[in-house]
Amino acid sequence: MTIAAALRRAQGPTAAQAPALRIGPIALDTPVVLAPMAGITNTAFRRLCREYGAGLYVSEMITSRALVERNAITMRLIQHHESETPRSIQLYGVDPATIAEAVRIIVAEDRADHIDLNFGCPVPKVTRKGGGAALPWKIGLFSDIVQRAVKAAGDVPLTVKMRKGINKDHLTFLDAGRAAEDAGAAAVALHARTASEYYSGHADWSAIGELKQAVTSIPVLGNGDIWSAADAVRMMDETGCDGVVVGRGCLGRPWLFGELAAALGPSAGSGTHSAPVVDATLGFVKEAFRRHAELLVEFFEDEDRGCKDIRKHVAWYFKGYPVGGELRAALARASTLQEIDDLLGTIGDAPYPGVGAEGQRGRAGSPKRTALPEGWLDSREIGEGVGDMMRGAETENDGG
Repeated sequence: MTIAAALRRAQGPTAAQAPALRIGPIALDTPVVLAPMAGITNTAFRRLCREYGAGLYVSEMITSRALVERNAITMRLIQHHESETPRSIQLYGVDPATIAEAVRIIVAEDRADHIDLNFGCPVPKVTRKGGGAALPWKIGLFSDIVQRAVKAAGDVPLTVKMRKGINKDHLTFLDAGRAAEDAGAAAVALHARTASEYYSGHADWSAIGELKQAVTSIPVLGNGDIWSAADAVRMMDETGCDGVVVGRGCLGRPWLFGELAAALGPSAGSGTHSAPVVDATLGFVKEAFRRHAELLVEFFEDEDRGCKDIRKHVAWYFKGYPVGGELRAALARASTLQEIDDLLGTIGDAPYPGVGAEGQRGRAGSPKRTALPEGWLDSREIGEGVGDMMRGAETENDGG
């Protein structure tokens, strides 16, 4: 079944066509960005999402030091398929000079049309070294990184993705948003949670509205709890943001980008229709899962590795569908496309299960204290000892 055949109308908020989103010279008719997700947003997944919809599809987070040192894994991860345009890479780092050099390499070697900087990762191994969502607390360092990266990027638009802050008592998003704007960033995106909230609870969309009021000369994108096209429409209506960034909502649902294109893109109506939902029958889902596996095999150039990588997606694709545990387990053990085909062949069709297949997916967890360098919150400036520690963090990578 094609994506067009699968589109159906459903009850939900009405949607009018959103204005085209401009990120520097890049014009996106559908104001939607795929969020970088480690181990997920490789070339295979990005291609799959593009087959269903439109937008800007960002790579997995790339460590700047690993790129500068031309780590073999990293150099593979920054490759794009010829069908991918515009090409987008997200960089992580804590050292301004290293990040700037990584940006220069990307630009000089024509490896991307857009570069994003990660200041939103809440993972302990990143924040305990002062990176990701911890870094904007050191506002001088943050500004220095963005300024140098923008200069190194030249005509390639550079954007910033961040969180609200470290915790409710140490919020950074307004200061960081204004600093990124002043430094010449082409857009800012806010995941409306703090680092300590991780992926728990509900995203605070009001913070996205606050950021939109504070940052006025560049687009502001909203991220957090977009599980459907209706959620995206509602976020844009409630916050006034210029576009949405979609992460966990598309896990096992790459066709969400088709829903988003229909709700927000050129094909959207004038406010007289409801946000569309794909009629994802079980047969439709099986085809998507099989296509994903095929693209992974092509990406890894190794059938066994590609089939192993699709295993993490089994539960997401078949959430809410009448596919038993034994069959799911068998799909998670398959090592060839033929095995996958044989197993899928034993699954009949079934109608879209509705609410059982919707809502939150992916990691959630519970709030937790953010791992930080010793004394990190004592000052918003970088002390000598902390600076030495952060430079050491740039060397601790194994690619990606």
